Amino acid sequence: MQIIQTVLALALTLGILVTLHEYGHFWVARRFGVKVLRFSVGFGKPLYSWYDRHGTEFAIAAIPLGGYVKMLDEREGPVPEELKDQAFTSKPPSQRIAIAAAGPVANFIFAIFAYWLLSVVGVTSVAPIVGEVSPGSVAERAGLQQGMEIHGIDGRRVTSWRDVNMRLLERAGEHGEVTLEVSRNGARGTVEGSLNGWRLSDDAPNPLAEFGITPWRPAVPAVLGQVMADGRASAAGLETGDRIVAVEGEPIADWFALVEIIQNAPETALTLSVERNGEPRELTVRPASRTLDDGQVIGFVGAGVEAIGWPDEVLREVRYGPLAAIPNAVQETWSDTRLTLVAIKKMATGLLSPTNLSGPITIARVAEASVSSGFEDFVRFLAYLSVSLGVLNLLPIPVLDGGHIVYYTIEAIRRKPVSEQVQALGLRIGMALILTLMVFALYNDLMRL
Repeated sequence: MQIIQTVLALALTLGILVTLHEYGHFWVARRFGVKVLRFSVGFGKPLYSWYDRHGTEFAIAAIPLGGYVKMLDEREGPVPEELKDQAFTSKPPSQRIAIAAAGPVANFIFAIFAYWLLSVVGVTSVAPIVGEVSPGSVAERAGLQQGMEIHGIDGRRVTSWRDVNMRLLERAGEHGEVTLEVSRNGARGTVEGSLNGWRLSDDAPNPLAEFGITPWRPAVPAVLGQVMADGRASAAGLETGDRIVAVEGEPIADWFALVEIIQNAPETALTLSVERNGEPRELTVRPASRTLDDGQVIGFVGAGVEAIGWPDEVLREVRYGPLAAIPNAVQETWSDTRLTLVAIKKMATGLLSPTNLSGPITIARVAEASVSSGFEDFVRFLAYLSVSLGVLNLLPIPVLDGGHIVYYTIEAIRRKPVSEQVQALGLRIGMALILTLMVFALYNDLMRL
C-alpha cells in the first residue's frame, strides 16, 4: 500500500509540474501561429488521448517522468507548402526563443502563485529557537547560545527552521563571516562568527546539525499514547495514559531516555515504576528483540508516545494581504532560484558532494511525505520543485530549453542557423550528460534506500 501511495504521489507531483511546463511551450507556440501536433504528459505509449478542434493530440502516456510538445517542424520531415508558415522552423529566432523559454517561465509563475497562495492563507511555523550549541562548532564561534531565537542571517529574514537551513546551505564551503540577528528574553542584537570553509558532509547533509545547532523542542514526557494489543507492553499490563517515572529505580527524564533504555535491553526483564491516574504501581516488561538492516539488535515493546503540542509562544504565523503577498511570493521564488543555482555551483566546484543529487525515487518519497503532511507542505514542495525544474531547464545544455535558446540566440546574432553538424554534436554531448546525471541520481536514490 505504501508503494502505491508513493507512486501516486510521484505521478501527481510530476503530472502537475510537467503539465504546467509543457503548457507554457504550448500556449506561446499557439500565440505565434505554430501548429502543435501533440501535447503529451509522460513518455511512451499513450494511455489516453483526444484531439481538439485545431487537430492537436493531447495524450497521457505511460511513463510519468516528463512530457513534451511536438510541433510542426521541417527538420523532422516534409511540410506541405500550405502549412509552412505554421512550422516552428519558419518562425524568427526571437519567437523560437520565446517558445523555448516559456516552459521554464511557466514553472516560475506557478511557484510565485503557490507562494502567494500560502502567504494569503497564512503559514504557521515553529520559531527557530536554539536548543543546544555543539562545542567547537561554527555556531559556538558565532556566539549563539541556548534560548536565542534567530531572526535573520546575513541580513536576510528567517521565520522558520526551513529558512535557516536554506540560508546556511548557501554559505556551505565558504570563508568569511556569518552574521545572525538574534533575540533572547526580549533583547535583540547580532552575533558574528567565522565560517573557515565550513563544509557539509557527503552523505545526508544536515546544515543545522553541522553548523552546530540543535533546535529547541518541548519536553516529551514518557507518557504512553498508544499500546499495541499484541505487544509486550500490553502483555505487561501497560495502558494508554500511563506515565513511566522510573526504570529499575532510576528516574526517567523523558520519552527519549525511556526509548534508549528499552532499545538497549532486548529480552531483558525491566521493572517500570508507573503512574496511572495519580496512583503509583510497578510492572515488569521484557522487550522483544528486533534485528535492524545493519545487523544491530534492539528491544521494542509495542508502545508509542502521547502526542504533545507546541507552546503558543514559540509558534509564528506569517500572513499577508493579497497585494502585500505578491512581493513576498516573488522573494520566496527568487530565494529558491538562488539556492538551486548555488547548489549547482557548489557541486561543480566540489564544495557540495554530488551524492546530494536526487532522482525520481527520492522525489517520490518526499512527494508522498509532503502529501501526507498536508496542504501547506505539498504546495511548498511543488513550488520548490517547480523552481528547480525551471532553473535546470534553462541551463545551456543541448536537449534542454536553455541549449535551444543558446542556438537561437547565436542564429539571431549571426543571421544564419547553427550548422546541423554542430547541433548534432551538441545533441550527443547533451544526451550523454543528461543520461549520466540521471543514472548517477538514480544510483544515489538506491543507495539512500
